[in-house]
Amino acid sequence: MNSNKTESLKIVIIGSMDVGKTALLNRYVNNRFRDEYQTTLGVNVLTKQITVDDVAVKLQIWDTGGQERFKALVSSFFKGSDGCVLVFDVTDRDTFYAMEGWRNEVLARVPTAQNDFPFMVLGNKVDKEPVREVTSEEAEVWCNARNIPYYEVSAKEGMNVDKAFESMARIALSQIAEGKDLYLTNSISLEDHNGTERQKCC
Repeated sequence: MNSNKTESLKIVIIGSMDVGKTALLNRYVNNRFRDEYQTTLGVNVLTKQITVDDVAVKLQIWDTGGQERFKALVSSFFKGSDGCVLVFDVTDRDTFYAMEGWRNEVLARVPTAQNDFPFMVLGNKVDKEPVREVTSEEAEVWCNARNIPYYEVSAKEGMNVDKAFESMARIALSQIAEGKDLYLTNSISLEDHNGTERQKCC
């Protein structure tokens, strides 16, 4: 890989509604956190320039809506991704169970073989430890069975957020270095101008 040029990576962050995807992304890109965010309608794209192992990287991170009514629409953006971050809420077991379905949605639309496509799992809201429903051990067993790296994170406190996204970029770069055939699509941003919803994300 040529370390003198900037590599562009498309990373999709997905998961159920209210797991804190937007909060994680804003913590990572803008180093900001607030308790309420506008519900993501379809997809929102944020970018960040980073350096990974002396390689300049432009991360294009697609923050997708987790509502069921947007699921079919959002899944159309998976094609062309260089990696996928699956997020669940450690205080909500249903969001953990839903990860298999989200993962299958991605695998149905990427051109690479199942074992090759880069995934990462983030267990968010570990700052709410007393009300935790999913243990570290449970999450690690699920991820190890699928050969997926796992990080416990907190968008509120910033715990492991930078580390996790930079690790995702490193894994995606290694796929490019190995000549994996991942095709980037054009960026699309959807927005509902007729109204907004508000949600508690953290």
